[in-house]
Amino acid sequence: MTPALLLHGIGGRAALWAPSVAALAPRPVIAMDMPGYDGKGPALASFEALADAAVAQLNAAGITEADVVGHSLGGMIALELALRHPSRVRRLVIVASSPAFGSRDPAFRESFLAARQKPLDEGIGMAGVAAALVPAMLGPAADPGAAPAAMAAMGSVDEAAYRATLAVLTGFDRRADLPRVTQPALLIAGEADQTAPPRGMARMAEAMPDARIIVIPGAGHLLPLEAPGAFHAALLEFLS
Repeated sequence: MTPALLLHGIGGRAALWAPSVAALAPRPVIAMDMPGYDGKGPALASFEALADAAVAQLNAAGITEADVVGHSLGGMIALELALRHPSRVRRLVIVASSPAFGSRDPAFRESFLAARQKPLDEGIGMAGVAAALVPAMLGPAADPGAAPAAMAAMGSVDEAAYRATLAVLTGFDRRADLPRVTQPALLIAGEADQTAPPRGMARMAEAMPDARIIVIPGAGHLLPLEAPGAFHAALLEFLS
């Protein structure tokens, strides 16, 4: 079976993929912690570097080709990986993500960064940020365990790495390159997701040569946690 590489979002950690690792068994799975997120090293300063770090994880495990699954920011890294190292990706799964940061306007970028960094500047820490952000990301049908798991993961993220990764996020734009994505791709959207709305993900799928989209009813931005049954059913059907 083709190994899978799982890439978490900006507020996530590799541990959040534990239900997916179990659902994918006996397939070999690597759930990657983003560089710097465990506080043991620096965050990386570009999507190119993040994609290369993912390839380094594959190399370390002796894996030449993988099915790559990315959630939110991880979906952006997965897209970068598929474009930058196409021979390393058999199938691509992009979950609750987009092909670009929300706006090219420098003023929007600065406003976004200021809003996300202000709570940290005020000293509430990552746990406080998680408590403020996570509930608003959930859809009306979220599994009861989704919020506690997401808040625990985000609260454990190294603050300096989170700040650095926010800055990296605002520079991402691969919209023009979507027609070059040659791998079969599945896009999974949450019906109630306001961060990566289904309509935007549908446009993304339309721009890719071999892509389709699934929308999970009642789910928000954290849909692997919110609707694990529906998410894993779609994932397993596509990867098989």
